[in-house]
Amino acid sequence: MDVAERIAALRARIEELNRAYYVRSELLASDAEYDALFRELVALEDAHPELDSPTSPTKKVGAPPLEAFRSVTHGAPMLSLANAFDEADIRDFDLRVRRFLGDEDARVRYTIEPKIDGVGLSLTYEDGVLVLAATRGDSETGEDVTANARTIRSVPLALGGEEPPPARVEIRGEVFAEKARFAAFNEGIAEAADRYANPRNFASGSLRQLDSGITAQRPLDAIFYALGLAEGVDVGSQADLVARFESWGLRTAGPHFRVCETIDEVVKEHARLEAARDELPFEIDGTVIKVDDFELRRVLGFRTRNPRWAVAVKFKAREASTRLLDVEISVGRTGALTPVAKLEPVGIGGVTVSSASLHNYDEIARLDVRIGDRVLVERAGDVIPKVTQVLLGERDGAETPIVAPTACPVCGTPAQRDEEEVVLRCPNVVCPARVKGAIKHFASKGALDVEGLGDKLVDQLVDRELVRSPADLFRLGKDDLVPLERMGERSAEKLVAALEKARHTTLPRLLFGLGIRHVGERVAEIVAGRIEKPLDLLELTAEDLEAVHEIGEKAAAAIVAWGAEPDNAALLRDLDAAGLEARPEVRAGAGPLDGATFVITGTLPNLSRKDAQNLIKKHGGKPVGAISRATDYLVAGEKPGSKLKKAEDYGIKVLDEAALLELLGEPDPPSPS
Repeated sequence: MDVAERIAALRARIEELNRAYYVRSELLASDAEYDALFRELVALEDAHPELDSPTSPTKKVGAPPLEAFRSVTHGAPMLSLANAFDEADIRDFDLRVRRFLGDEDARVRYTIEPKIDGVGLSLTYEDGVLVLAATRGDSETGEDVTANARTIRSVPLALGGEEPPPARVEIRGEVFAEKARFAAFNEGIAEAADRYANPRNFASGSLRQLDSGITAQRPLDAIFYALGLAEGVDVGSQADLVARFESWGLRTAGPHFRVCETIDEVVKEHARLEAARDELPFEIDGTVIKVDDFELRRVLGFRTRNPRWAVAVKFKAREASTRLLDVEISVGRTGALTPVAKLEPVGIGGVTVSSASLHNYDEIARLDVRIGDRVLVERAGDVIPKVTQVLLGERDGAETPIVAPTACPVCGTPAQRDEEEVVLRCPNVVCPARVKGAIKHFASKGALDVEGLGDKLVDQLVDRELVRSPADLFRLGKDDLVPLERMGERSAEKLVAALEKARHTTLPRLLFGLGIRHVGERVAEIVAGRIEKPLDLLELTAEDLEAVHEIGEKAAAAIVAWGAEPDNAALLRDLDAAGLEARPEVRAGAGPLDGATFVITGTLPNLSRKDAQNLIKKHGGKPVGAISRATDYLVAGEKPGSKLKKAEDYGIKVLDEAALLELLGEPDPPSPS
């Protein structure tokens, strides 16, 4: 895989993780894994500026908001912070600050506070009255959750204080649930499967309830630490801001917020908070270090993704030792046979862990892990447990090797392994485990979003042979469902209605729901823009797909291979026969140039690059960063660089600013922003 392909693959994966986490409150990877992917992408983009793209996840935070909430544009972007991981990173941050200020011998005062493991929230007050609460969303546009935020006791409906409130102020903070109150709430849920995995997921799900009455019953809290846009707020430092917040009646980090005169103090305070994290009433996953003085912050300014004057320092992943009792094999929807360690239960970071990932059998061989071993288990990112090390000194000779399976444990089909992969797979497409996984994915939120079709119900439908493929879902009637466990007439009627609703979907949702390898939600959207109906998928060639921006060689090959399988072609025809309607998705702002890709290079006479990109989007076009044979137009200004030569070589139409405005029907350029 070359650099361009690796960057494309990283962007697709990070975007998939962002959308899952920020929009659907689903965790698909640990924080540590996400951080590694993100750092790799940043490094590659920095080393290869010619491959820069305005749609890269490094240019944004999170993902677009759900349609169920009104969209809200933040007065100023809710940017993320750069990450640091140890004392060396903290000291490097301090050195970068002093170098940027032009005085390496300067002494800079910093503040440090806990990095709360919660959900970002922005509150807007006008004349001291709360008028809007919004989630972070994609950093520029969030979701209006005002009704829900009003129910949080630490969110004042009106600002207090002796001084008159500001005309308009935007206050940023974090919504969370204190550990004890979260635990008590979780214990009140009868079914263990319905309980929340951790306080962060609980806070996210509670804040985004459509019924604010439900949110009011949840033990949510909030801490505030930053300003967005503000009118009439005169503060000169972070310490002054925290004091002002407290005077307004806003909860802050309180005694856990410290001002440090030197970077040595910062290092000590970070270590103290890491050691004390279990004693704090809320979950934290690091600390946040900021330059205290606001005038220095103005000098330091911002990078594209984050401010130069602050950094988030992650804590070390938690770990504990326990005994590996057995290994079970999980069969996924793609047939992947994943070994899962069954452990003697052990508490790690307040959570009881009884199973952990072993990834694959190459990893088992690398670790030389055996059944009966005492092992170190780490909750990477404080969420997903994994076995990281064997305590060889505690072996007594009774341990037994872990043998890779030769057949699928569910259907008995001989296991296969591709030369380019480390994963063993069950190749049997009708394996009950694969069928269950495929149907669960098909009905998931990002796909057809069938409300009420939970995992246990899917298991029953497949086990009773009522459903053998996703198309069979649309043939289910009330009489088929009523005999199932925990399924009365009313529940059956609701599920039939939900399936009828899901029968009318969009092409991107259907393509994602088909579960094609390497096709996440973003790739599904792109492919859907190239076809008119599901059966057109069978006509696409690898060459067609590889010419499309953001579709790499692996995804293209996977799509073509999927369509070449007779069973998959039959599935599309069966879905059509079952009455499934998948319409092309009409995007807001679509125009006569809808789908056309534009690359901008050089300096334009009147338009800033952002203005030009916004105009292109307004008329349905798509601005991208890297030029390829699939690019429709190159907009070239002064000093266009190598992109102009590439465009000429590829035969791509080149426009200057005037020609672009004529094409867009915008004769008068706006004032540069």
